[in-house]
Amino acid sequence: MARVTPPDRDDRILDAAREAFATRGFAATTMEDIAQRVGISRSAIYSRFESKEALFRALVQGMIGHVLPEAMPDLAGTSAPDALRRFIHVVMVRLGSGNIAFLPRLIIGEGQAFPDLVKFYHDHAITRVLGAIEAIIRHGVTRGEFACANPALAARSVAGGMIFSALWRIVFEPVGADPLYIEAMAVSHAEVLLKGLTARGDFA
Repeated sequence: MARVTPPDRDDRILDAAREAFATRGFAATTMEDIAQRVGISRSAIYSRFESKEALFRALVQGMIGHVLPEAMPDLAGTSAPDALRRFIHVVMVRLGSGNIAFLPRLIIGEGQAFPDLVKFYHDHAITRVLGAIEAIIRHGVTRGEFACANPALAARSVAGGMIFSALWRIVFEPVGADPLYIEAMAVSHAEVLLKGLTARGDFA
């Protein structure tokens, strides 16, 4: 009789991989480390994921699959300032205080040794986040709410503050830096950006 795979096994494996990558780093983590965290054999992991790189890719895809739908409102019925505030708040909170905060640190710290993973992260996470922000800014320009000559560059400014916040929380706070309150930072970041993007009046 074929062995029945528990329905949550993939989730358990991915959770274990996330914890291992966050605490040990990508290079130092082995499939055996992950298997021990789950309480299964290494061969059981390989039956579901062909490599450690495949686990990383699945984590990135899962992150984007959960965060973007939550962050991106239906633009047809939403003002651009409100859409931008929501996007910044959701992504910054998830990236800065959730269980995915380690990803920017991992990419920056170990990316040179794993260029294929950096490319995957860029192609499947960064470009989609930038594309969503750019869509919000273009939505605002179309509605006459934003004035922006280059939405693509502006999108990178928006993303920069979110990445900085995640790095501050996971890199600097553990060594004694002043704590960064993500909720307040999200509000501040959005309002500073809106001051620069707002074409006229107050769209609050």
